[in-house]
Amino acid sequence: MKLLEPLDLGARTAANRVMFGPHETNLGEGRAISERHVAYYARRAAGGAGIIVTEEASVHESDWPYERCPLAGVSTPGWAAVADACHAHGALVIAALGHAGGQGSSAYSQAPMWAPSRVPEVNTREVPKSMEPSDIDTLIVSFARAASAAASSGCDGVEINVGQFSLLRQFLSGLTNQRGDEWADRSRLVGQVLESVRAAIGPDAVLGLRLSCDELAPWAGIVPEVAAGLAAELAEHADYLVVVRGSIFSSSATRPDGHTEPGFNLDLARSVRDAVRAAHGERVAVFAQGSIIDASMAEDALSSDCADGVEMTRAQIADAELVSKVRAGAADRIRPCVLCNQTCQVRDARNPIVTCVVDPRSGHELTDTDVELARPSAMSAGSPITVVGGGPAGLEAARVAALQGHRVRLVEQRPTLGGSLAIAAVGGGRSWFTRFTEWQHGECDRLGVEITTDTTLTHDELAALPGPVVVATGSMAAPINASVTRAAVVVTSSEVLSAVGAGEPADGADEVTKALPPGPVLVWDPIGGPIAVSVAELLASMGRDVTLATPDNIVGNELSRSGDLAPCNARLQQAGVTLVRRSLLRSVKKGSVVVEDRFSGVQRTVKASVVIDCGHRLPDETVFRDANSLGGDVVRAGDCVAPRTLLEAVREGRGAVLTLEGLQQRSDGVPMGSGVH
Repeated sequence: MKLLEPLDLGARTAANRVMFGPHETNLGEGRAISERHVAYYARRAAGGAGIIVTEEASVHESDWPYERCPLAGVSTPGWAAVADACHAHGALVIAALGHAGGQGSSAYSQAPMWAPSRVPEVNTREVPKSMEPSDIDTLIVSFARAASAAASSGCDGVEINVGQFSLLRQFLSGLTNQRGDEWADRSRLVGQVLESVRAAIGPDAVLGLRLSCDELAPWAGIVPEVAAGLAAELAEHADYLVVVRGSIFSSSATRPDGHTEPGFNLDLARSVRDAVRAAHGERVAVFAQGSIIDASMAEDALSSDCADGVEMTRAQIADAELVSKVRAGAADRIRPCVLCNQTCQVRDARNPIVTCVVDPRSGHELTDTDVELARPSAMSAGSPITVVGGGPAGLEAARVAALQGHRVRLVEQRPTLGGSLAIAAVGGGRSWFTRFTEWQHGECDRLGVEITTDTTLTHDELAALPGPVVVATGSMAAPINASVTRAAVVVTSSEVLSAVGAGEPADGADEVTKALPPGPVLVWDPIGGPIAVSVAELLASMGRDVTLATPDNIVGNELSRSGDLAPCNARLQQAGVTLVRRSLLRSVKKGSVVVEDRFSGVQRTVKASVVIDCGHRLPDETVFRDANSLGGDVVRAGDCVAPRTLLEAVREGRGAVLTLEGLQQRSDGVPMGSGVH
């Protein structure tokens, strides 16, 4: 298997061709690489990754794009610790270096941002400082000094960012380099930086280059036709090159969510590799990047000569043991990335640390129990546990309980497993989510969990259960917050998506026709989340006349966290969905609704034969109350505690079992998953 073959990178050799690429984690202590970083990277190295590229460190104090962004000047001890930990597992360690330039904020540095020209930052609208010649000289020296420090700390080399958030890319691009001096030669600065870095680290250390080869702005940006030649030119200084895309105007394009097909950069990588091969032979390895989350896709990319190596970052956040499982012939057991971007992107106002909805231990390696390694106790071996609910929380509880040696029975009220996640996945761009519950189901089968579907436990049956009970019964729709006449038709998003999911994909429109009356549809979204957007897109694709109404100023407000905010608004407009913003739903009548402008109070009538409520949900506590009244060990997890996201469902499903095992306590002393909140 080519994926597992060694790969020469200059004077060093990677054990295989899988890279865990640089990404923002917020795991730092101040601006230093921390013990949390060390554990995070070591876990992926232990899982088989051939190359670990650390979170990008700013080479100069003028660059402080997010709160815990590493700074090269204080990262030497952290780099050394990461190198020691990962070398023990045979992985190469590369320190990513860069400067975000005019893509960021001066909020932390309290100093102007540096940029080649005064092009305003897209998000903050902040105008950066146009760099003076002395600033440019300082930048070149700073890259060399940082590279030398990284190599001296034990790293196998450095990677220079000329990709997404990069001052060097800003010099390289006509979008942002509008200078009239000698630095109007756009590749000059990148070339000088690479030369100075090579001189600083010597010939034996690895020099990598991350290059944006398509800024998705053909009017002035880097385009693929030019990028191939540019890559060949710059690769003269490098041992490897990672092909990425995106610019200051397309930041979400580098790591899009499930609306973009995986492997979106493979053709681009092939063209760049061809150009680099023509110029440098096999000396420079080219890595493909771009939602490569599947081992078979990675292997195909290598076998078809798209690339020499593959970056599989999100895939290894989801499953740190991806490479080890491939090596063991167990690729079907890899925990799947679902391309949601919900918790692996950290640059937002909440300032979270990196983690993963399908593996909440990611980013929390120092504090979270490793359930895969925890040994079954004498107490748990063969003892019974019943899990009520077959959504992601219940499936995770059943899986972990079986790992702990329990005899597990899972009971689900619906005919199929997956809970509300399986229903939501019917919507556009969310089909990837079912891969995770299918994986959970497969693991439960492998571990011998007894699964019973289409079954509701009676009070007497609950009383007769032989051991502890984990309740994960999910949520139910809350009443719509509007006046509704008797003749009006109001259905929930779950009812619509369930109707579509009940048939084959080609029959979806027929199923909706049966479930909804003809005529215009109003999708009501008081949350600003993905469900209303996916319902509106789905119905519009079936030819329905759709209006989406929201109290927010922007449709899909919460999707800014996953990078889908601007793309989803573009898709809705292109699909012909009418967007009604800043509005409150006041009344629903037969054939129409009344909405009120939040600011002016002006009301207007919108035609709608049916309202689809995508509002808040409430915990389904029926089984929990019933089971709790019987005494005994009863814990609950997920939406039946409080409706939230997949992350909390998985975390609490696992935590409920660890609580019963006595393996996990919250910092305040309350057992995890106990339902005490």
